[in-house]
Amino acid sequence: MHTPVSVSTPRSFSLAQTQQYALPVLFVLFGLIMGSWAGRIPALAERVQVSHSALSMVLLCGGLGAVLSYPISSFLMGRFGARKSLLLSGMALLAVLVSIGMAPTVPRLMLSVLMLGITASTFDVAINSAATKREKLTGKSELSMLHGLGCAGGLAGATLGSLMASLKIAPATHFLMLAGPLALVLWAAFSMMDADDSVEKVEKKSFSLPRGPLALLGLLGFLGSMSEGSIADWSGVFLKEHFGASDGLAPLALSAFSVMMLLSRMVGDKMKVRFGAQRLVTIGSLVSACGLFFAVMAPNAYVALVGFAIAGLGLSLLFPFVFSAAGAQGPMALAAVASMAYSGSLMGPPVIGAVAHFVGMKAAITYVGVLSLGIAFVASRTKLLK
Repeated sequence: MHTPVSVSTPRSFSLAQTQQYALPVLFVLFGLIMGSWAGRIPALAERVQVSHSALSMVLLCGGLGAVLSYPISSFLMGRFGARKSLLLSGMALLAVLVSIGMAPTVPRLMLSVLMLGITASTFDVAINSAATKREKLTGKSELSMLHGLGCAGGLAGATLGSLMASLKIAPATHFLMLAGPLALVLWAAFSMMDADDSVEKVEKKSFSLPRGPLALLGLLGFLGSMSEGSIADWSGVFLKEHFGASDGLAPLALSAFSVMMLLSRMVGDKMKVRFGAQRLVTIGSLVSACGLFFAVMAPNAYVALVGFAIAGLGLSLLFPFVFSAAGAQGPMALAAVASMAYSGSLMGPPVIGAVAHFVGMKAAITYVGVLSLGIAFVASRTKLLK
């Protein structure tokens, strides 16, 4: 009996090569959108004349939207599959970005940021689901590299936002200039992806907490997002209040944290093959704790920057490996873990703010270091991290 031999034509080889670039492009695009939004927050706050306390409520709307996104991501994944879900949520995310730039009042801005949280987290679940599905098909770990590309996109977006601000270009104009080209890039990446539109089995719940072994993955995501969000929001404030750092120096704490996170994620997949995800997340969290304690005890702001860089190195692989492990259990497991993680991003910065208010910034950053010790303990007990 003759068995047909599959012949790889130049066209099919070219198509396969094209498809492998789709997900990296989408992760960079997501980072670029979120970095652009973050880079224009000061200008947006000034435009609607919002106070610092009211601005914290505006930002909380984004975290609340992320937590509320579970039923929407579940519906889209169950109805359309990951590929079409990321197109729909991505286009909606770009529309929401434009609406944020045009929001004339604080209530309208809060509503737009709430929608940003919903659309961004839905898109996030869809691209991570597509990535973990590809990991299962190929047997090759690549989520760390993809998250690293997302970091690179975020840094590029924040830098672009800074440039636009220096050129006195309004956020509305900036976001409109960005939305058109990025919509074309999104459509091109969607078209390049392998057209596997198989739908996912979903539970009809408005919110779902991960259960059983997944609960520890969810707890890791919760603690990790608390830590990352707190460092993003408060590291610069710590340098300014504790060391009297200048407005130019203070933001470098987040830059040092983000750059080390980016560099580490680019080699994380190779390290996972050699050392295993559980060991890397556990040891990395201990490294993060050491970095944060080092920053607290530093004699000046420049030495403290080294501590925040070490913390970025230590926490860098947590989310790629947690999302990879959750995605291996199915898209709805990933959505449930992501929902728990986003609730950490909602609670973290206000908790740190309360600690800073009552005890001081030094104690607040020490508390984030203690969170890293908690992550190390939970990671050492998490069997799904492999």
